[in-house]
Amino acid sequence: MKAAVIIAPGCEEGEALTIVDIFRRAEITCNMIGLNAEDITGAHQITMRCDHVLDENLKDYDMVILPGGYEGTDAMAASESLRTSLQEMNRAGKYIAALCAAPEVLDQAGLLEGKTFTCYPTVAEQIRSGNRTDDVTVQDGNIITGKGPALAWAFAYRLVDILGGGSETVKKRMVYYNAFDVKEEG
Repeated sequence: MKAAVIIAPGCEEGEALTIVDIFRRAEITCNMIGLNAEDITGAHQITMRCDHVLDENLKDYDMVILPGGYEGTDAMAASESLRTSLQEMNRAGKYIAALCAAPEVLDQAGLLEGKTFTCYPTVAEQIRSGNRTDDVTVQDGNIITGKGPALAWAFAYRLVDILGGGSETVKKRMVYYNAFDVKEEG
């Protein structure tokens, strides 16, 4: 399995890097794809060096993941290349995941039509299609959405499980069950 995290100028670095970190700990190939450059500066002035710059190779991935952040979401939504790639992945039935504000990109690409999703609460009023819930994460077919920045760990673990990676070992190594009053499963 192979995942791509799209890194856009102004994205939420904590969301992006948490997802990449958890995927790599789970030994799932996870590339950071710069939207328009190899070095991208996020919303909190952290510059991230990406593995690749966005081209037409997203079709080689099993999952593409869009972190949130208002500026990052705007940059992704403005990218015709990304929108086309997401639509192609959707037609191929590949997984498309968006966290926090990023479900707005899915809406603008026409991918939330008839889907149930979650997102950052203030972004909900800008999304015109789909059915929003307040759940932490939502999977509706090949579309997976997450609610907000503090939930990046839960979102990433769910994505790892969807790709068959088995997050349980990673959760235990990261002492996840001792954080946030989360109870250990099983």
